[in-house]
Amino acid sequence: MHAEQRFKIKHIHQFAKDYLYSWFPKLPSYAAFNTRLNRMSEALKLLSDKLMTTQRPDGCDSGINVLDSMPIITCSGKRHGKVAKEITDKTFCSTKGIWYYGLKLHVLGMFRTGKLPFPETVVITQASENDLNAFKENWADLSNRNFYGDKIYHDTDFFGSMKKRINSAMLTPVKGVKGQPDCIKNFDKAANDLFSKAVSTVRQPIEAFFNWINEKTNIQRASYVRSTNGLLVHVFGKLAAAFIGFIF
Repeated sequence: MHAEQRFKIKHIHQFAKDYLYSWFPKLPSYAAFNTRLNRMSEALKLLSDKLMTTQRPDGCDSGINVLDSMPIITCSGKRHGKVAKEITDKTFCSTKGIWYYGLKLHVLGMFRTGKLPFPETVVITQASENDLNAFKENWADLSNRNFYGDKIYHDTDFFGSMKKRINSAMLTPVKGVKGQPDCIKNFDKAANDLFSKAVSTVRQPIEAFFNWINEKTNIQRASYVRSTNGLLVHVFGKLAAAFIGFIF
């Protein structure tokens, strides 16, 4: 992936056949190779988890976390999704302005000054899963943290309670109050704009991280996947490859 931008398993198999045959003299056919990989989906998930926990680069601040998600697209919303129905569904991606079938990759990143954040944990959900729900299910018990997210993570009551319970806070750009008089909006506008800009500046690197990982692995495009195990291999195999490149 890193050297020659070979993103498809078929192309990776061909590379091994052309250049690494002396290392793998019993290299099976592409069909057998693909079948073996699909049996390794859980191993690749474990590998990516191990890389995140044991090979963290210098400068990671686990007390400051940036959050976001990205779509993993198996097919466009104009078609009927037939792949991995038990873990995928259909939703609208407001960032791209499209309907699609697939997954959503959620990342809890550790802030690094002047560098891309490094993932502390990643979670995959169905495409339609709300980011706030994913946070509540996976990271709501992490104590003594400052989380930086976009407006979808706004929930005053929940995060107010979390602050009192475990001393963790969620900072998001200021969300407008429906029906609020213009005089009050204008009164607070300068302070709200400054606060929103400060939060967005801290969390912007997580968007750059998604752009980087997609550029290096083409992880967002999964239209050639044909099974549930194949989709898991696509996600966690490419995450593992990206983390190895990220670390070294």
